[in-house]
Amino acid sequence: MTNNVQAVVPARRRPRSLAQELVDSLSNQIRNGEIVPGEKLPTESEIMRAFGVSRTVVREALSRLQASGMVETHHGVGTYALKPSGMGDFRVDPADIATVRDIVVILELRICLESEAAGLAAARRTDEQLAHMREALDQFRAALVPGGDTVTPDFRFHLLVAEATQNKYFADLMSHLGAAIIPRTRINSAKLAHEDRVSYLARVNLEHEDIYEAIRRQDAESARAAMRTHLSNSRERLRRAQER
Repeated sequence: MTNNVQAVVPARRRPRSLAQELVDSLSNQIRNGEIVPGEKLPTESEIMRAFGVSRTVVREALSRLQASGMVETHHGVGTYALKPSGMGDFRVDPADIATVRDIVVILELRICLESEAAGLAAARRTDEQLAHMREALDQFRAALVPGGDTVTPDFRFHLLVAEATQNKYFADLMSHLGAAIIPRTRINSAKLAHEDRVSYLARVNLEHEDIYEAIRRQDAESARAAMRTHLSNSRERLRRAQER
């Protein structure tokens, strides 16, 4: 997480002016890659301390960033950076993903998009990209038991797979879909699966590992199949929950 945001806002400024300075600073960090797509931003309290501003100013700035498509906020989870691109306003509004049915629809899109992305990634990935995928999965596993943030490394892994296709449109689509595509940012996935949190996430981790191994071996068909299995499992769990 990027906690060392770099800015000192002058005192005795109007709140609206302070908010815009904060927007400009955070926007620049996102555009420059200091805060990467899918990464969780510092908490409101951390930003308040770093910039010397009030909570009102921080919330105003985050609201503006969300309206401009630079970040997305999930209640009770945090605020995540999105990737700036030339795709205009195309992105999924988290407010539109409100029901289990909405999440199932997004998963149907992801199955089509990411299964092919995994196959292309297996054929085209670089050693450096593979190393970054390994790092994301290690971060996911490390966060299992302490109850840490698994959403950031989860989204990062899927985004890295998209980037490894060497086709910018896969990565642009994933970035604009944002971390809201991870079902547990919207619902209690473990509860729907009738599992405790650690068991549920451990199974998700194993599915990620299957995808990674196929990409590491450069086995395109196995990578497609592993990604399809991973996302289809989530879809079927949610469909069963809908029926119940």
